[in-house]
Amino acid sequence: MTTRFGTGRGRPEPGLEAIMSERRQLINIAYRLLGSLAEAEDAVQETYARWYAMTRQQQDAIESPGAWLTTVTSRICLNLLGSARARRETYVGEWIPEPLPERTEWTSGRAGTSADPADRVTLDESVNLAFLVVLESMTPAERVAFILHDVFCHSFAEVAEIVGRTPAACRQLASSARRRIRNSQPSATPAAQSAGVVRDFKRAWEAKDIDALIGLLDPDAMAVGDGGGLATTFLHPIEGGRRIAHAWLELARRKPSDMAFLERTVNGQPGLVAEQDGVIVTVFAFEVTGDRIKHIWVVRNPEKLRHWTTV
Repeated sequence: MTTRFGTGRGRPEPGLEAIMSERRQLINIAYRLLGSLAEAEDAVQETYARWYAMTRQQQDAIESPGAWLTTVTSRICLNLLGSARARRETYVGEWIPEPLPERTEWTSGRAGTSADPADRVTLDESVNLAFLVVLESMTPAERVAFILHDVFCHSFAEVAEIVGRTPAACRQLASSARRRIRNSQPSATPAAQSAGVVRDFKRAWEAKDIDALIGLLDPDAMAVGDGGGLATTFLHPIEGGRRIAHAWLELARRKPSDMAFLERTVNGQPGLVAEQDGVIVTVFAFEVTGDRIKHIWVVRNPEKLRHWTTV
């Protein structure tokens, strides 16, 4: 953290601007820990509520407000991760991390930039949807140790204070998390190449070209839908490129006349959205390996698309 204050009696009170300047960093951490921008915002809001609930004397006793805010946010997220597992057992259908919106189209693999970067989660490989899906397979402690140490460069001593374990134990947690990622993540495909594959998929889809769709999908591809019981989608993953191609052909045949498929950046990667009457009703995220699509994630739960209505 970069926030610093003087010490002793003459130390100025941490002002609103200095404290709130940590918000962007806290949202970045909380989103990666929770996989939900809405829950991340709630966690950060709770953190600030706890800060301002303290007396001036209690605030003065905190040497680094930024570090305190990070610790509290991380602990809140750690508790939420435990309860989230129980909630997801009763979730209708598959649960997919909440996709992050972008304001502009992607062009040749280049992501657009937000008009309001202060409130935007920094997009890098650690918010790639495929990466977040792997994080979901980790224990809460593994996820916290890995994100704080490997992504945000906190020491294992700092992580240990948050998760309530020894630094050596946290080192092991992060190492286990890295193994999960290595075993699950394919070699990275250049963004421009991924964009070309996704664009070709969109054209084949709109043309109802079944052969082209099959050719663009990995034979072992998987498609996962998330409607949360609030929007219609397939409840179970579709496995196999040929089956996915036929399912997408059926979607194209049923597409309402007022719906358009648009190229949009999703979690820093080329993706697609379905827009109907000016409202984003579906977000499609892709994992491209080489020149074929390996995974498609389809998010239709309107609660996970609220941020897309304001981009």
